[in-house]
Amino acid sequence: MAELIEISDPTDPRLGDYRDLRDVELRKHLEAEHGLFLAEGEKVVRRAVEAGFVPRSLLMAPRWLDGLSDVLATTDAPCYVLSEALAEQVTGFHVHRGALASLERRPLLPVADVLAGARSVLVLEDIVDHTNVGAILRSGAALGFDAVLLSPRCADPLYRRAIKVAMGAVFTMPWTRLPDWYDALPDLSAAGFTTVALTLAPDSTPIEEAVAGVDRLALVLGSEGHGLSARWEQSADRRAIIPMREGIDSLNVAAATAVACYIAARR
Repeated sequence: MAELIEISDPTDPRLGDYRDLRDVELRKHLEAEHGLFLAEGEKVVRRAVEAGFVPRSLLMAPRWLDGLSDVLATTDAPCYVLSEALAEQVTGFHVHRGALASLERRPLLPVADVLAGARSVLVLEDIVDHTNVGAILRSGAALGFDAVLLSPRCADPLYRRAIKVAMGAVFTMPWTRLPDWYDALPDLSAAGFTTVALTLAPDSTPIEEAVAGVDRLALVLGSEGHGLSARWEQSADRRAIIPMREGIDSLNVAAATAVACYIAARR
């Protein structure tokens, strides 16, 4: 069972994993260097542990000890107990969900392992907003997609904000990064997938038509600002569009993903 350790000093060095959580660049460096990620909130912490991720430590206000007693019983990691006001001094924001956990990252899986047995996958190019990445994983998991592949410059699915928005879907949805950006889509085609890119290209067809009759589908989505690169747009097997009313040409990438996943799941 986790050892409960009461903390009264916000500068306690044992709280290093939880310090300055609003500083995105600092957190990227720290989490990569130490091989950790943070889960926030009772449900997300529980889902991370249930998915087999190993806690380094936990941090929570006293009122959350009973609600997470089953999780605490599964680990020998220390649980730092401190007031919510003190937790805010440490993290830099109000931890209104009351509980945080620092967990060990796992090595990224090879692309072939993530694709094994998959019929529907999402492929993300340079989506840099953590909220969008989290929402995309959540939509994919909810609507029957089997895996997610990310280009090297995509935001980290295990960043705290992405995990929170995904409501833990990142723990159960297989995902990894693509080692070869340039030939990523031809490689998927060679592996038996039909790559369908969401884009405003002139030859795009309605998404319902583009996915019709497709067995193994790789749905390709581009960055928030410029969409897909010319290389990925041109190397996709098909190009698709979500038909919209006149005067509106696009949706937020996370919203577009949800619509496309819903349609693709019913192909």
